[in-house]
Amino acid sequence: MQRGATTRKPDSTAVSTTTAAASPAGARIKVASKVPAAENTLRILKLLASRRGPMAASQIATSLGLPRSSVYHLLGVMEANGFVLHLHEEQRYGLGISAFELSSAYSRQEPLSRLGRPMLASLVDALGESAHLAVLHGRDVLYIVEERAKNRPSLVTDVGVRLPSHLTASGRAILAALPKSQVRALYPNAAAFTSRHETESPIMKYSALSSHLDQVRQRGYATEHGEITPGFGSVAAAVTDHLGWPTAAVAVTFLEDKLPAEEWPVLAARIQKVADELSIRIHGRPGA
Repeated sequence: MQRGATTRKPDSTAVSTTTAAASPAGARIKVASKVPAAENTLRILKLLASRRGPMAASQIATSLGLPRSSVYHLLGVMEANGFVLHLHEEQRYGLGISAFELSSAYSRQEPLSRLGRPMLASLVDALGESAHLAVLHGRDVLYIVEERAKNRPSLVTDVGVRLPSHLTASGRAILAALPKSQVRALYPNAAAFTSRHETESPIMKYSALSSHLDQVRQRGYATEHGEITPGFGSVAAAVTDHLGWPTAAVAVTFLEDKLPAEEWPVLAARIQKVADELSIRIHGRPGA
């Protein structure tokens, strides 16, 4: 070593990490991260986002296989920038206001509708039936994408329309993917149920809804038989996030006399494929 030269002390946050990359053949290989501090910061944020409550720094270090000193350094920087909040009394860390602002910005940029619209357009082209994308809004579903098939009747599911989730295939797909306690909280009593018109087996109480959602979970997709518009049926599948939580639902609506019930499972498989692709695009867990 030359006289006067100094050695640079490694950054304590620069812990070696690996990340997956695709080879030309499509196989996944492990490569060393060139910015381990940045990657570890993101890993901490993702870990905190996946938990239902704050975590101690020691828990974070153990869960991610990182040195405690590095975790404390990273948490200090993240706290200074508002991405984590240190709960001194509990000696734990939770997500901060800056992380919430990122979440709000994500919603404002309408990623679901932007990502989902071309997928639904392709589905409509392939099936020749209308499709839509909906999200849960209270006890209603809110339609955020509507792709109308050529020469098909107009539907009530325009963008911005809200309908009772327990009456729609989209809503039932989402409700079936929620914990039962959450569904019960949404439908605490008979006053929570509404109907648009008389149907053969109306869902007007929680026991009927719970039984119906059990059937949805068993077969893997949701259906609707004229509960919104007489003569029209729908089939839907849920889009899920990284925790397996239902983010939205993809559905196709059609005249029931044009599509026999025995063909609905085949249609459901096509819809599930699109829902899974959208789940992957938002870094979710398809088919969760």
